[in-house]
Amino acid sequence: MSRSRRPTPRGLAAVPGSRAPAPPHPSPRQAKTTRGAPAAILPAADRATRLAAEWAPPVGRILLGLVLAWFGYHELVRPGLWTGYVPVLPPASGPAVILVLAHGWVLLVLAVALIAGVAPRTAAAVAAILVLEIVISLTATGGLSDLTLRDVGVLGLAICLTGVRQQRLLLSR
Repeated sequence: MSRSRRPTPRGLAAVPGSRAPAPPHPSPRQAKTTRGAPAAILPAADRATRLAAEWAPPVGRILLGLVLAWFGYHELVRPGLWTGYVPVLPPASGPAVILVLAHGWVLLVLAVALIAGVAPRTAAAVAAILVLEIVISLTATGGLSDLTLRDVGVLGLAICLTGVRQQRLLLSR
């Protein structure tokens, strides 16, 4: 006794070994759209996604470098304004000023390394450790504030940049 096959509707081909018909081939009009987006928009969206993925790390690296340069410069020019953030030491003490000046130089060196693309992952990792120290210090002395949360965002950027292996705009040998 043999089974008879049901006739398949027009445009559907039976899938071998199953009773379910195969999905129809898309019409030319359907082929032009995917998930409701016209086909012309999809390549543009893909290009934009690739462009963002390719250029986001160097842009983030340069912006982090600019933030570090800004604060490093201000710590070097007016260290007395920053000595209040040094934990344990009195703000007017000489060691507090020396620590702020050293911190400013480290920030400036990291900024140059990040902006120039010299060992960017290492510079971002050191910057992450430095900003983590700042976040812990600010949280311990003043609790959570808008200042602390801003630095948490900078910390997040530095951490993200430590994981980026390939970037554009790097100085190499």
